[in-house]
Order: sequence, then C-alpha cells, then structure tokens
Amino acid sequence: MAAPSDLAFDPWDPAFVADPYPAYAELREQGRVRYFEPTDQWLVAHHADVSALLRDRRLGRTYQHRFGHEEFGRTPPPPEHEPFHTLNDHGMLDLEPPDHTRIRRLVSKAFTPRTVERLRPYVERLAGELVDGLVAAGGGDLLRDVAEPLPVAVIAEMLGIPESDRAPLRPWSADICGMYELNPSEEAAAKAVRASVEFSDYLRDLIAERRKNPGDDLISGLIAAHDKGDRLTEQEMISTCVLLLNAGHEATVNSTVNGWWALFRHPDQLAALRADHSLVPTAVEELMRYDTPLQLFERWVLDEIEIDGQVIPRGAEIAMLFGSANHDPAVFADPSRLDLARRDNPHISFSAGIHYCIGAPLARIELAASMTALLDRAPTLRLAAEPVRKPNFVIRGLEGLEVEVA
Repeated sequence: MAAPSDLAFDPWDPAFVADPYPAYAELREQGRVRYFEPTDQWLVAHHADVSALLRDRRLGRTYQHRFGHEEFGRTPPPPEHEPFHTLNDHGMLDLEPPDHTRIRRLVSKAFTPRTVERLRPYVERLAGELVDGLVAAGGGDLLRDVAEPLPVAVIAEMLGIPESDRAPLRPWSADICGMYELNPSEEAAAKAVRASVEFSDYLRDLIAERRKNPGDDLISGLIAAHDKGDRLTEQEMISTCVLLLNAGHEATVNSTVNGWWALFRHPDQLAALRADHSLVPTAVEELMRYDTPLQLFERWVLDEIEIDGQVIPRGAEIAMLFGSANHDPAVFADPSRLDLARRDNPHISFSAGIHYCIGAPLARIELAASMTALLDRAPTLRLAAEPVRKPNFVIRGLEGLEVEVA
C-alpha cells in the first residue's frame, strides 16, 4: 500500500518505520493537517495541535456512546472480530464519560502517588535481580532478560496474577496490540481475537476465584468496590485488567529497549550518564521523547472541527502523530539531538487530557529503576549485535537488544 505521492508518510515502508522522523519534518512543513487516503485519516503532526486535540471534547476515543455505526457513517466491525472489540471497547481507554469517569475513578485508587511510591522498593529490588542475572550470564537479550519481565511482574503483582500463570501474559498482549496497527491484516486480527478469548477466559476464572478468596490486589479491590455499590460489570473488570496489563508494560518495555539502543548510538550521552547518575530522571524523559514508544493515537470526530481552515466533518478519524509532536522544533530546541540533560521537555508520550496515562508515575519508576540498575551493576554494558526493529509503526520497538558485559 503506497502513500500519496506528495506525502513522505508511509507506515508500511520499512525505511520509514526504521526512522520516521525526517518524514515527520516534511509533513510538518506541509501544513497542520493532511488527509491520508490509505487509512482514511487526517494526520496531525504539530505539537500544539496534538496537545490541544487530546483535550478537545469534540473528539472521542469512541463514538458509540452517541452514535450507532451506520449513523456515524462507519461500517460495523466483522462479526468474527467481536471478541476483540468486546474486550477492547469496555476498557477505559476506549470509553468516554460517564463510563470512563466511573471506571477511572475506581482504578485510580491503585495508582495514587502514595500507592505507587510504596511499590518503589519492590521495583528496584526486582530490577536489580534481573540485571544481576544478565551480568552473571555475561550478557543476553536486554528485552527478554530485563525490559520485559520487570513491568510484566509489577503489573501482574498489582492485579494478583499468580507467578505460575504469567507466561502467556506477554504473548496475549502482543497479539492483542497487533490490532492497534494501521489496517491490520486478517492474520493479525485472528491472533488478536484468539488472545482476547483466552485472556478473557483466564481473567473470568481468576475473578471468580477472587470473589471466593479475596486478596490484597487490584482485582479483589475492584470486586469489593462493586459490592459496595460502585457498579462495575464483569466485562468492564476483565477489560480493565487487560488494559492495565497491556498499557502497563508495552510502553515501558519499548521505552527501555528504544532508549538503550539510542544510548548505544550516542556514546557521548551514555558516557555522561555513566559519569553522573543524577541525570537518570531527565534521561528517562528525553529517551521517551527521542524515540517515542507510541507513535500514533487515534480520535473520532464527534462534532465538526476546523484545523487551519480545513473543516473536518463528524465521522472522520484523526491520527495524532506523537512521534512527530515530540520532534517539533517549535517546542523542542534542536529536537533531533539526544540531550539527556534536557529540562524543558513537555513530551506527550503519556498522552494528555482525560486519557492521560494513569500508570505514568509507575512507568517512570520502572524505567528509572532498570536504568539505574544497569548503570550500577553493568557499567561496561555494550551492544553485541545490531538490533532488528519490529515492522510495526504505531507501537514502536525492537525484536530484541543483544548486549554483553565485558
């Protein structure tokens, strides 16, 4: 599938996926909004516009709270995709008020600053143990050995998923997230449907078990809130748990490997970080900006809007390019330069508005913990092999990151 001839944006081109940032610069120069026929979306590439639209209530993650598919001018999803859409559409990321408000209020109790801060010792201890294992082996795959198991273990611990049950969580998540790519294939859809069914069945059984034997975990807390009158359907509970697991580790995993790959390509910045660990907090923010883990976020136009004189009608879809916004020179000085000491860094990698990432404080703790553990315990860490980038565009990451410890 080719892009329009005057657009550098081509999310199916491996060269574009490898480095989309030069194309984003061209796109920004071409105006504030451009129609992209292959996906029937309006592309928005400037930081100011993306930031404003994320807060604009004329847009929504769903339209089904106000319109039916036909009324909105959209074709209903194929019946065979129903398990995925049932799971996805009942999670708070794809809901609008009042349902979004009700569910987020319940879940946010598990992500208050005080609650998240209590997790810090556990996160730091686990990060240290994982890095110790990597060092003892003389190296390995940073994704498989550190980046992935850390956030998966943390969110599974919060949800109360037993350690013996955690192996399928990451494969289920990867298959479900395949549906968030642009124009996913039927094979990707089939994988997402299968994972949705299996993950939902597992959680339904776990919720039933927690009803009989509640514990000190988020699932038990949601059940207790429901029983006290905060109405939460079983499907909303299942969808919320899947969302928390997927969102709770996808960004952290990809930020970790994208970040270290960037550091290996900028040895001066890595040397500065190794010499001064107090740079870790700003380094985490800069690495998330520099190679954004979520490149595109979609919104439906619920009420007609206008951008730079272009009327975008109700029923259209907006594609907000986070990666482009995070490299906008109108906001970031010398945006193509990696600067771990960058202070003025209003990146939007965690989104904004009512759908701002509820787990952002936890993600920051996890990213800082793994980075600090690697700096402390593997000071000679180096790249062992050129990594292969995943073919995905929307969720940006690597297949793996082979490293060695001298």
